[in-house]
Amino acid sequence: MGTSNFGTLPLMRCTLERSSSIPKKSNNLISTLLSSSFKPLLRELQHNVPTTLKETSVRLLDAFVDLVYEFKDQPWLPSQANFAPVEEREEAIVLYNIHGIIPHDFPEGVYLRNGANPIFGGLKIAESIFGKSSQLWVEGEGMIHAMYFKKGSNGHWNISYNNKLVQTGTFQVEKDRKRPAFLPTVEGDPLAVLSAILLNSWRFGKMTKEYANTSCLIHSGRVYAITENHLPFEIDISTLQTLGSWDVNGGWTRPFTSHAKKAPHSGELVTMGFDPQKPFFEVGIISADGQKVAHKADLKFNRCTFCHEIGVTLRYNVILDFPIMLDARVLIKGKSFIKYDSKEFARIGVMPRHGDADSVTWFEVEPCVVFHILNCYEEDNEVVVIACRAPGSILSGPDHDFWETKNEWFSKGFKHFVQGSDESSADGLFFTRVHEWRLNIKSGQVKSRFLTGSQFSMDFPFINEHFTGLKNQFGYAQIVDSNASSVAGLAKYGGIAKLYLEEGEAEELIKVEYHMLPRNTFCTGAVFVAKTCGNEEDDGWIITFVHNENTNKSQVYMIDAKHFSNEPTATITLPRRVPYGFHGAFIT
Repeated sequence: MGTSNFGTLPLMRCTLERSSSIPKKSNNLISTLLSSSFKPLLRELQHNVPTTLKETSVRLLDAFVDLVYEFKDQPWLPSQANFAPVEEREEAIVLYNIHGIIPHDFPEGVYLRNGANPIFGGLKIAESIFGKSSQLWVEGEGMIHAMYFKKGSNGHWNISYNNKLVQTGTFQVEKDRKRPAFLPTVEGDPLAVLSAILLNSWRFGKMTKEYANTSCLIHSGRVYAITENHLPFEIDISTLQTLGSWDVNGGWTRPFTSHAKKAPHSGELVTMGFDPQKPFFEVGIISADGQKVAHKADLKFNRCTFCHEIGVTLRYNVILDFPIMLDARVLIKGKSFIKYDSKEFARIGVMPRHGDADSVTWFEVEPCVVFHILNCYEEDNEVVVIACRAPGSILSGPDHDFWETKNEWFSKGFKHFVQGSDESSADGLFFTRVHEWRLNIKSGQVKSRFLTGSQFSMDFPFINEHFTGLKNQFGYAQIVDSNASSVAGLAKYGGIAKLYLEEGEAEELIKVEYHMLPRNTFCTGAVFVAKTCGNEEDDGWIITFVHNENTNKSQVYMIDAKHFSNEPTATITLPRRVPYGFHGAFIT
C-alpha cells in the first residue's frame, strides 16, 4: 500500500447513533435503513441480489442513479501529475536505452509492480441529492507493470516492458457499460456514503469495487494480484492477462490479505482476512501446492480492525490487532467510518502455525499505526517483530469540514514529525519509523524500541525473501520525501534505506545507509533480488521503478545492495511514464 495502497475497505454493518450534525429528516431515514429490522433484509440483498431483484428493478435503479447522480473527476494537482493513470499497452516492447551494465549473475525473471490506475480518467466524486462521496486515494483499478529480463544464447540481456489492467468482475461491469457505475463508498457525506452502499448492493450484489491494485503474490508457480477486500486474481505472467479469481478450490471465500507470507521450510502460505461481519478475523494456512486450505481459524475478535499484513516465524503466525477501527456508527456524526483511535487497545498475537483462538498468546502494546512488517523471527524465548510504526493513520481524513480541510489535513500529515506535537493538529501524523517489539513467550514481557531516528520517515519495507520468518541482518525501506509529500498530499519516496539490524546496541538506533535519488525523482515498488549463487544475505540488488518529475521520464534502477550508496549499476529508461504505485515482486 502503497505508502501502501491499501484498497477499498469493507464497511461495518451496525446500528447508527443519532446526531445533530445532519438534518433530522435524514437522520430518521438513516436510522430506519440501518435499524435492526432492516439489517436482515440488507444482508439478504447483499448476498443474494440475483434472486431478490428482478431485471426490471435493476434497470429502474440504474435509471435512478443516472438521473440523481453525477460523476465528476477529482482534480489532479500539478504535484500529483504522476499519480494520474496511463493507458494499457497492446503488447510488450523491447527496451534498448540502458545505461550501465546488467550483471551476468542477475537472475532471469520478471519484475512486477502493482498500483492504482483508475479507468475513465481518474478517481471519481459522485454528487447527488444525498451529498457527495468520493474514492479514496488508494482506489483505482490495478495495473501490473512488468519488466522481463531474459538472456539470449549469446549471453546478452534482452529486456522488455509491458503493462495491463487487472480485469476483475467489477472492472468488466464498468468496461461493458463504458462509464462509471459503482458509487464511491469510502469517504464523504454520511447519507451519500450510505445510499452508495445500498445502491451498489442492490444493483451489483457488491458494496464496492474489486481493485486488485496493491501487491503481487507468487505461490506454487502462480501469480496473483491482490487487494485485501476481495479474493486474489490470477495473472498470466507472460501476457499479464487476468485468468480469474482464486478461492483455493472453494476453501477460502472471504477477503485475503495483501501480504500473505510463505512459512519457512514448509512452503505453506499463511494468509488472513478481516471482515465487517463475524467472524471479524480469520487465519488460513494454504498448502504448499496451492490446492487446499489446510487449516483455518476464527480468532474470535470482538471488533473489526483494518489489518494490512500478517507475520510468520519458524513456528508461529504473528497477528496485528491495532485500533484502526471500521465502524459505521461514526458516519452519523459526519466522520470517516475508518478511523484510528489511540484510546483503544493495541495488541500483537503469537499463534502456533495451525493453532486456534485459544492458542494465541496476546501482548498488549502501545497504540500506534502499523501497516507493514519488515520481518519476524524467533530468538531464545522471544518472538521479534520489526515493522514500520506511525503515530497516525494515512487512510482516514479529517473529522470535521471534510471537503474544506481534506487537502490541508493530508498535507500536514506528511510534514516532518516533531516529538510532542499535538495529535489533533495532524502535523507529522504519517511520519513512520522502523520499530522493534520483543515478545517473551514465557514471561509475557514486551520490550519495545525504535530502530531508526527522526531524520527520515520510511515505509514499504522489504528484505531478502529467503529470510522471511528467520533472523536476518539487513532490511530495506523506501524513504519518504516529507516536503514533496506534504506539497502533494500524497506519499512520494525520494530514496531507499538499508537497515543494518545487528549494528546498534540494545538502547541505541541501528546503522542506516542511504541511497538518495536525484532531486524531484521518486521511487515505488522496490524489491530485493538475490544474486544467483550468492553466499551472503545482501548479495543482490535493489530494483525499483523511478520517475523524474523534471523530465517526466520513468526508469528502472538496479542498485548493488553491497555498494548501496554508489550510483546504480544500471538504469533502464522506459518508453512511457509509469505512475507511482504500491508493492513490487520479482519472479525468477
